[in-house]
Amino acid sequence: MDKTGRAVEYDRYGEIDELHFVAQQLPVPADDEVVVEVVCAGLNHIENFTRAGDFQDRLPQTFPAHQGSCFAGIVKKRGSAVRDLAVGAEVIGHAVGGGAHATWITVPATAVVRKPSSVSWEVAGGLYLAGATAYDIVRSLHLGEGDVVVITAAAGGVGHIECQLALAAGAKVIGTCSPGNHDYLRQIGVTPVDYGEGLQERIEKAAGRPVTAFIDNFGGDNPALSTALGVPESRFSSSEHRLDVEIRFITAERGDTEPSMILAALAKLIADNKVRVLISGFYPFDNIAQAYEDLAEHHSRGKVVVGMQPVETGARSHWYLSAKARTLAEQRG
Repeated sequence: MDKTGRAVEYDRYGEIDELHFVAQQLPVPADDEVVVEVVCAGLNHIENFTRAGDFQDRLPQTFPAHQGSCFAGIVKKRGSAVRDLAVGAEVIGHAVGGGAHATWITVPATAVVRKPSSVSWEVAGGLYLAGATAYDIVRSLHLGEGDVVVITAAAGGVGHIECQLALAAGAKVIGTCSPGNHDYLRQIGVTPVDYGEGLQERIEKAAGRPVTAFIDNFGGDNPALSTALGVPESRFSSSEHRLDVEIRFITAERGDTEPSMILAALAKLIADNKVRVLISGFYPFDNIAQAYEDLAEHHSRGKVVVGMQPVETGARSHWYLSAKARTLAEQRG
């Protein structure tokens, strides 16, 4: 007899406490689908905003609603028309219509790609939305040798991937961030610059030559800063554009093959050690509300993910939290 799983739902717009678990039965796939047992799934800022009702005009929810766009797991069942993925295959995917925060997810077979053995479950599970967004934005700027690009919020989930993709394209990268993230950015080859008064002068000094592109992950005064730095309008990627790109990948439909093509390209870059996705917060599935609280603080470096199959469960699951997650749990009592 198949076991009963769990899925995360919410019944109305609201805060994190609207999230709750419901029982889930093992799904039956359609002919062109696979059922994936989720090992790890990523969290994204836009999911907090969507649940709060901030994007009802662009991402309206039908209740009960589900969250989660990014996942990695093991093929549990496959439809009769699926030939290239065997039961037991390890895959990275995007949740068409959402719902990755669950024991199982059913998606078209075209929505998953094979997970390279060298790519960890945590990295694979948190890859899709941040990775596809970063990939699309960097690709649109046609960066190359001789370019100097400024990337704001450079240590964030999308920003740190953008930085590495820009470096891989041959550009010099200047990342704006808080002082606590300077060492991390230096480790991946980025020149860090602190926020605050005098930012333009610090960027110009760090660049040593004209800035040719600007990726804004934050908004605020950054469009004016880009103009002051002399960046052509065609090579400025705004925070509004980033939102458009994220929504495009969240709402990718069944017949859309670009998300999987990008996932495959990113997985290869990671397997080849050209991109390293940083996991700053790892939480057992039981603690998904706490994981969203961590994300909501806007202080996370890299990605926050949940694991559906931690080694320790129950009262001992606290042992499995990352050091950051344990610290936050202790602070909250």
